[in-house]
Amino acid sequence: MKVSLHTKEALRTNLWFVPACLVASAVALFVVTAMVDRSGLVHSKIAADAGRQILTAMGAAVITVVGLVFSIVIVALTLAATQFGPRMLRNFIRDRGTQFTLGAFVATFVYCVLSLATNVRLSVWVAFALVLVDSVLLIYFIHHIARSIQLPVVVADIAADLKHAIDAHAGHEKPPELPDGAPIVARTSGYLQFVEHDRLVRIAVEEDAVVRLLYRPGHFVTSGSAFAIVDPPTAAAAFERELDRAHITGPYRTLAQDLTFAIDQIVEIAIRALSPAVNDTFTAMTCVDWLGDGLSDITTRGLEPLIHRDRGGVVRVVDATIGYDRIVDRAFDKIRQAGVGMPAIAIRQLAMLARVMRVATTNEQRDVLQSQADMILRSSESSIPERNDRADVRRRYDAVLEAAALGAR
Repeated sequence: MKVSLHTKEALRTNLWFVPACLVASAVALFVVTAMVDRSGLVHSKIAADAGRQILTAMGAAVITVVGLVFSIVIVALTLAATQFGPRMLRNFIRDRGTQFTLGAFVATFVYCVLSLATNVRLSVWVAFALVLVDSVLLIYFIHHIARSIQLPVVVADIAADLKHAIDAHAGHEKPPELPDGAPIVARTSGYLQFVEHDRLVRIAVEEDAVVRLLYRPGHFVTSGSAFAIVDPPTAAAAFERELDRAHITGPYRTLAQDLTFAIDQIVEIAIRALSPAVNDTFTAMTCVDWLGDGLSDITTRGLEPLIHRDRGGVVRVVDATIGYDRIVDRAFDKIRQAGVGMPAIAIRQLAMLARVMRVATTNEQRDVLQSQADMILRSSESSIPERNDRADVRRRYDAVLEAAALGAR
């Protein structure tokens, strides 16, 4: 059975699924050890009453530590919401280390409680082993949380998500010219989170049709607006019946299919760092570095609309276009605006533009990058009072011009 991306993301972004699986494993382990204890195959010098007292003590200790772990998680989530932005909470909730640690402690507690009702022999030693594992996990968890709330680590993790999204979207295949068809109307409002392309391809094969999506994950879809165009128009009715199953909308954006969401998250951290209340220039510069890295990858590999074909190679679904200019604007505009009058930010942005310019492959890409460099220069000359700082910005701008001239040869 194939699990959809929506189901995978829903199971990943919660704090109950992994703990529930570990609790179920603890129940299964209890059933096995209880059967062994009842069979008398295992002999132990620990009396039944003493074993139950040991299990009671271990269970009480474990549930106390569970409260501590939950408290640490709440503190980390609160810190993430205030320092990184509320949209970063899902990144922390989907962390497997946190989920596994919570689940391991709860599973150990459940095992100890269940074992109290049996003729304890093997169960005591298994509980001892589980507590030892939990002790190691507690040390790991403290280290993991201390590392995961560091801003450079947060930004690097989001940049890694951006890399995965680029891998899914990269390509240079031009979409075919599609004739005008009949529109398919969206019936719910919200952010487009997932598109089930396999389902759309299956319907298109059955109707011998081609569908062109007008929205991509991350866009806000309004009820009643045209969501896609279908050719021939006679196939529109079949797509309308399956539309609710073929796409998922919700109150928030997700990383699974939304490439620009990772960019927006890094930009949000940068503009928060540049706010007067925080004034953390170095964090903003770190964000610019990672944005430049992702943009270099996008520039080299290209981001033409994804084309989905059937088994015979016939084009059936064409995704909405992600414009290169829109991606560059999202990566630079808000940071440039928030960093007005800050030479360090202007210099770092121009340095990243020069780096991306060196790998640009088309004149259109160079024009977009050059436009950003021009805006940074104009903003710096009008807002930076110190002449030497303006000269530093000008030198970085000249480096962008030099890279553009080399690439155009």
